[in-house]
Amino acid sequence: MTIQRFKPAVTVAAIVERDGRFLLVEEETAQGLGWNQPAGHLEPNESLLQAVIRETLEETAHELTPVGLLGVYLTPAGEGAYLRFAFVGTVGQALPGRSLDAGIQRAFWASADEIRARQDVHRSPAVMRCVDDYLAAREQGRAWLPLDSLAYLPEQGGVR
Repeated sequence: MTIQRFKPAVTVAAIVERDGRFLLVEEETAQGLGWNQPAGHLEPNESLLQAVIRETLEETAHELTPVGLLGVYLTPAGEGAYLRFAFVGTVGQALPGRSLDAGIQRAFWASADEIRARQDVHRSPAVMRCVDDYLAAREQGRAWLPLDSLAYLPEQGGVR
């Protein structure tokens, strides 16, 4: 008997707020154009921090400086699931002349109310949940989880 292991896809997302507006991307999806935080899949031999910095740069042309971990979100999707690590961070100005990833139509800033009003185009329920969690934590004076609570342990052989 073969046992199939459940392996959710590991993703990262950047939650960036500036002057009451959040950095988002509008991207092509199977259902049409959708809104998402800068986000994407963890690649081989990459830490979670490296992944969120890379994805943010590729999708928005902004260099991300992560400051903490907002939370971890598990979203079922058909026979699989997505395990999202959402990072809070800051960005400077977009790098001039840098093209965005294929499928990304634009990077833009939107208020929480604007994001809430367009839930019909969210890539997943995690988009609004991350914004709400960010705002609740900030309002309650809670700190993000420190980045040093994450460990990246490169393969050293013999580990199972």
